[in-house]
Amino acid sequence: MIKPNYYSYIPAHVRYAEITPNAKLLYAEITALLQMNGVCFASNQYFSKLYGKNKVTISRWISELKRKGFIKINFTYKEGSKEIANRYIQICYEGISKNDKEVLAKMLKNNNTINNNNTTYSNKKERFKKPNIDEVKDYCLERNNNIDAEAFIDFYESKGWMVGKHPMKSWKACVRTWERREKDKPQTMSKIHQHLQKNINVKEKLKKQFNQ
Repeated sequence: MIKPNYYSYIPAHVRYAEITPNAKLLYAEITALLQMNGVCFASNQYFSKLYGKNKVTISRWISELKRKGFIKINFTYKEGSKEIANRYIQICYEGISKNDKEVLAKMLKNNNTINNNNTTYSNKKERFKKPNIDEVKDYCLERNNNIDAEAFIDFYESKGWMVGKHPMKSWKACVRTWERREKDKPQTMSKIHQHLQKNINVKEKLKKQFNQ
């Protein structure tokens, strides 16, 4: 899947060139799609979907950029045939000032850093999978505890599956923590149970007095 980088760039000699504004916009998109080796692999079909234009129009914009010497295009072919396997678009650095070259190099480096960080963050997010009610029930049954699986899920759903300020790493670890807290919790009776126990005590007292 093709993902554009964070930054794009249009140097002055492209901005003020006598080409259509859309061709200039396409140039910027190509810079946003450059890999660290300075190559863009996107097809006309990709640009067509991106801009909502047909492939003939995209081809015309690319031709404008190529004719002006702003980009170079190379192809690789399927073995033993003239059928194109891949197309490579490269930015031409002829006519680009030293400052623009430095900006483009820095942009590529920054985009690569951002992409790496995003990939790392995505991978971290993918490591945690929210449990369903049956998984929690089965795990609680395995551990022979009395945790209410529905209450457990409702609680952490309301917290966005966060533990304090941090994303949850393991729901099973949270079940075990919940289990320890339940064991450490003082066993206090509810008001109803207290009232019932009080009545039982009163009856027992009256019964003893009556039997005396």
